[in-house]
Amino acid sequence: MSKKKVDQADNLQELESALTKTEQFVEDNQKIISYVVGGIIIVVAAYLGFGKFYLQPKEDEALSQMFMAENYFEKDSFNLAINGDGNYLGFLDIIDDYGITKAANRANYYAGISYLNLGQYEEALDYLNKFKSDDLLLAPVVEGAKGDAYLEMGEQDKALKQYKKAYAVNDNELTTPIYMMKAASLLESMDELEDALAIYKEIKAKFPESTEGTNADRYIARVNTKLN
Repeated sequence: MSKKKVDQADNLQELESALTKTEQFVEDNQKIISYVVGGIIIVVAAYLGFGKFYLQPKEDEALSQMFMAENYFEKDSFNLAINGDGNYLGFLDIIDDYGITKAANRANYYAGISYLNLGQYEEALDYLNKFKSDDLLLAPVVEGAKGDAYLEMGEQDKALKQYKKAYAVNDNELTTPIYMMKAASLLESMDELEDALAIYKEIKAKFPESTEGTNADRYIARVNTKLN
């Protein structure tokens, strides 16, 4: 018999042996395997049932309850938005009553911005830090709002860090020039003129059509005057 045929026979014998061992293992552990498979099915079914029959109704209820708070927020009635009006829930109630929902997460954002507008900066940071989002436009706004809170509290270094984070998290024409301008203005006020000038020039180069870009020349001229 040729070596090739011998090798093929050996390989076939090894495969048959492996299959036999697998069959024996399944037979010996049939009860355990049944329990494991059954457990997985139960967990998956429970997860799907939880989402469909508990979480989704909770989500719908939370959104319905939050409608009036959002309405107050849009009208700048921030106290009513946060605490409710006695008939409708405020954002804090939504967070407490519907904590596992996406609506409650969004209520953290609304509460944080509301507290920021009310001048309660520590509370604003508390709720903004609890808010989680991968939205490409909302994420920079949240980081920038944290910067505003820190700046109002006199913590310039933290504010600057947040502004830089806000314009770095997503490079876009809507939010990036706004937070670059805030960072540059803060750097200028901190007498870090070279760094401020670099950002002003970058705004002009990258976002010439933005409000910040069209105004950049006068800020560049102002810093150059200070430097000369």
